[in-house]
Amino acid sequence: MAAAVLAAPFIGSAPLSFSRVFDSTRPFADNVDAQIFFLARLPRALAAAVVGATLAAAGVVFQGLLQNPLATPYTLGISAGASLGAMIAISFGTALPLFGVAGASLAGALVAVLVVYALASARHRGISTTVLLLSGVTLNAFFSALILFVQYISGFNETYRALRWLMGDLDVGSYEPILAALPLVALSFAAFAWLARPLNLLSLGRDAAGFRGLDVTRAQRVAFFSGSLATGAAVSVGGPIGFVGIIVPHLVRLLVGADHRLVLPASACFGAAFLVLCDALARTVLAPMELPVGIITALLGGPYFLWLLLRRR
Repeated sequence: MAAAVLAAPFIGSAPLSFSRVFDSTRPFADNVDAQIFFLARLPRALAAAVVGATLAAAGVVFQGLLQNPLATPYTLGISAGASLGAMIAISFGTALPLFGVAGASLAGALVAVLVVYALASARHRGISTTVLLLSGVTLNAFFSALILFVQYISGFNETYRALRWLMGDLDVGSYEPILAALPLVALSFAAFAWLARPLNLLSLGRDAAGFRGLDVTRAQRVAFFSGSLATGAAVSVGGPIGFVGIIVPHLVRLLVGADHRLVLPASACFGAAFLVLCDALARTVLAPMELPVGIITALLGGPYFLWLLLRRR
């Protein structure tokens, strides 16, 4: 992961010299290589690492919570809510100066979390994973329709910018979006560290986990809110980049097995490296034009997802 983050900024349409980038004898204002490295490419590589690690770990948590290997961080509608918030900020940003795109994205994710949790916990003691899944799928469709409506009434420039964001945009331009998301990501990963053993017990079934002393309702709530928080933070930085949360956990399980004490940290590291490399490929495959990184992850993840479905039949 660290090697990918350090190597990725040297990959691009404009070649960089390692010696010039770290040449302390030249003023930073006159060192074009250092400016490209530190101001453009390194923030992008760090954003890819943070988003990739967060989405991959959140995918592990949601698959364990829902007991569904095909669940992703976007299954419960959190991403769609975050995307709707971002679309509103992009389209009506001048009328809503209080929220930036990242802030509006987090606000949309929060609304989606509250709605899904209220539906899943109503008339149930604890969380019903079946209702959680169904309400998430329904909310996804509802928010997607609202996103299309917002795009329909937006101008051409706003629609193009919104479409670019929806396809995954890691060109953050500075370190501020990453630093803003880090506290949420750190809080989520602290919860993920506690969830490793509960997720192992939940994989045996709700009743079996309860017999072994696990507070199932508490574990489900922690998994739902921490996974949702991680998803909202990741989407606020890079947009709804697909397939990372499903490809990486399954690849990691093939390597280290199903123990969540290994799967969670390994998925975070592998997810970070995977998205950094996908972003490097997106920046270079049609250089000087850059592709949205979501296209690369979809081209890799779509065939893998279909193979996974066929393999499980």
